[in-house]
Amino acid sequence: MKEYIVIFEWTGNNYSAYVPDLLGCISTGKTLEETEGNIREAIELYIDTLREDGQPIPEPSLQIKAISVLA
Repeated sequence: MKEYIVIFEWTGNNYSAYVPDLLGCISTGKTLEETEGNIREAIELYIDTLREDGQPIPEPSLQIKAISVLA
């Protein structure tokens, strides 16, 4: 099992999500929950395609931490 960092963004009309460690792995959805399910499926399909093509599966390389500041 691998854990990849997913970036979620509100675009004004819907959410988009992408996985920086998996170039081109993106998805969208009307809600955050829908987008999360869609990106999970996109990650699984991305990895399945790499396996089928005999390509290496990228290791997760990113770490995140929320930093609080006065604004």
